[in-house]
Amino acid sequence: MTEPATLIFRASLRARLYRDIEVSSSSTLADLAEAICAAFGFDMDHTYGFYSKLTGKLFDSPQRFELFADIAGGGFRSVKGTRVTTAFQKVGSAMTFLYDYGDEWRFRAEVIGTGQALPEANYPRIVGKIGRAPPQCPDIDDE
Repeated sequence: MTEPATLIFRASLRARLYRDIEVSSSSTLADLAEAICAAFGFDMDHTYGFYSKLTGKLFDSPQRFELFADIAGGGFRSVKGTRVTTAFQKVGSAMTFLYDYGDEWRFRAEVIGTGQALPEANYPRIVGKIGRAPPQCPDIDDE
């Protein structure tokens, strides 16, 4: 079977709040993380990881891909050294993208389709969206 030229991911915070993002199949998980953050208007200024568990204790996930693996090593795999096609092997594959371990933004990242690269397109690119993205850092009222 030949590898698809692109993968289309749905990155969702809840049912009616998501972004559909098309990435090149040669992209890494780090590239996907940057695309998800950009699609929601978040700054890429926190640590993150991808976890095979969709709920519960993510750090107990059998498959873990973390930025920390690129910094200090550990019992998990690298986001910079892992291609999206390795972590997400078919349409329907899903993982939790945990962004900012303090605020714990939990996105469900799921492959919803594949495509052929368009010569005039720049990847990654947003191909669909529903809902208004929340602010990354909600305002704190002064008391």
